[in-house]
Amino acid sequence: MAQTSALRRAVRGYLDHLTVERGLSQHTLRSYRRDLERYLGTLAGFGVADLSQVGPAQITGHLTVLRAGTDEQPPLSAASTARAASAIRGLHRFAAREGYAGSDASRDVRPAVPPRRLPRALDVTQVEQLLAAAGAVDGTGAPLAVRDRALLEFLYGTGARISEAVGAAVDDLDLTAAVVLLRGKGGRQRVVPVGGYAAAALRAYLTRVRPGLAAAGRGSPAVFLNARGGQLSRQSAWTVLRRAAERAGLPATGAQPVSPHTLRHSYATHLLDGGADVRVVQELLGHASVTTTQVYTMVTVERLREVYATSHPRARH
Repeated sequence: MAQTSALRRAVRGYLDHLTVERGLSQHTLRSYRRDLERYLGTLAGFGVADLSQVGPAQITGHLTVLRAGTDEQPPLSAASTARAASAIRGLHRFAAREGYAGSDASRDVRPAVPPRRLPRALDVTQVEQLLAAAGAVDGTGAPLAVRDRALLEFLYGTGARISEAVGAAVDDLDLTAAVVLLRGKGGRQRVVPVGGYAAAALRAYLTRVRPGLAAAGRGSPAVFLNARGGQLSRQSAWTVLRRAAERAGLPATGAQPVSPHTLRHSYATHLLDGGADVRVVQELLGHASVTTTQVYTMVTVERLREVYATSHPRARH
């Protein structure tokens, strides 16, 4: 297609420029390449053949969809959307400078700054409905359903980030001591407790299902494996959660869909509701600063206000 020769040539040139002249890290380059592949997919949907045909509205529309998410792609965080916007603006600046386009269509485009929202947390009943929708608690049922139940129990029972969950190795688990070593951001590690329900679900998965999955692969050390025996990807884990949410009647799409991070938010909120100290929750979540954790105390205060407003006889005038 014309798009393949024109647009992809511009993207290759831009990434080469970032590699040779800007000296960006391989990690950043991979992220930019992924962002630009998504962008090319959007432009293909618009029927765009080269960057000269792109207007600001198309760029803004693409960034809006990234932030909101789709059935196939989970919503990006504000930081990831900002990075994608940076990659796209850089591509258009490069294209205008190098003659791939007559002008820079992204010059006045800025990603919308989303309103600050309190973290979405499920109540305990909703969490139970979500977990039940993933699979049976006793480990019976289809092998992948046993894995899915173990994954969601693990996420809620440890407060792990999705990257920490799919990156966990079997050797990181000590179910006798009911703890797991989580490897977080910036190379930081922490040991957190594994709750009884999560430990039971993990034992069922590790003994009844994982050996069969591992036999199909090349000996991945990861706890959570896909049907081919490889490490479960973040995208696949998100799909597991979305399907369970749909079966449980919880929002899997929209402005605030249930996501793997929702279970982390719920974990923190329920700990604080139960009387846990905010600094203990900070350690369990692996936050470098307690300030990051304190947003969950706002959730708890909001809940107290709701209870007060509906329960106190003189709460309303």
